[in-house]
Amino acid sequence: MHASWNAVLRGGDDRLWSMTLMMMAVAGVTGIALFFVPWPNAASWPYVVASAVIHTAYTLSLVRTYRSGDLGQTYPVSRGSSPVLVALGAALFARETITLVSAFGIALVSMGIVSLAFEGRKLRADYLFSALTTGLLIGAYTVVDGIGVRLSGSSSAYVTAMFFLWGITMPPIFFAIRDRPPGYTQTQTLMALAGGVVSILAYGIVIWAMQYAAMGVVSALRETSVVFAAIIGRIFLKEKLTAWRVASCLSIAAGAACLAY
Repeated sequence: MHASWNAVLRGGDDRLWSMTLMMMAVAGVTGIALFFVPWPNAASWPYVVASAVIHTAYTLSLVRTYRSGDLGQTYPVSRGSSPVLVALGAALFARETITLVSAFGIALVSMGIVSLAFEGRKLRADYLFSALTTGLLIGAYTVVDGIGVRLSGSSSAYVTAMFFLWGITMPPIFFAIRDRPPGYTQTQTLMALAGGVVSILAYGIVIWAMQYAAMGVVSALRETSVVFAAIIGRIFLKEKLTAWRVASCLSIAAGAACLAY
């Protein structure tokens, strides 16, 4: 699901508008859900608000990263750097410990993902800043959500409140930057709205899992979406699956196996 909604965003003609449409769908769905789920415990509300703010910064950074040029370089750096940052943040702020095998698994996943950025080329410095900023923000909101959901009393309550606050931020930001939206077709609009709904499910599952498992482990397993993205690209977009890419995916899969073990 994570690979799918990112593919929708990357495929949009105007990525800022695509993300805004996604957030409109997120706000609409979670706004209705607020009437049917309990409120998060009071102790978790600072984390709900902080996560929504960080997610908004992440959204803008992600759009900038996707605009910056070579997605084959920026996306792996953004996604691959986050599991290590999450593991470090969880150890520092939540006093989490992980096994040596899990730490090895996280390292394999991160190295496998980041290695995709170096497939037959050097990493451009102007791509690196935006990609690492996005990775840092991913790490920050993941740790915040991992702590917040454990204080919330209900993962569904936490997910609904956080996504709603995040969702309502994007339309005002878009219209502060732009005078009017681009002329999207009905199909493009529906695809973006559907991507927003999928993003709730994709990250909602991650937040639910962080109630029970170490944040770094959950984050690393989420980033195996890069493998699914490669498969989607090969089957549906007829992209070339090089030996380098296969080796990177095998590293990611080996890391996931360590985490499962």
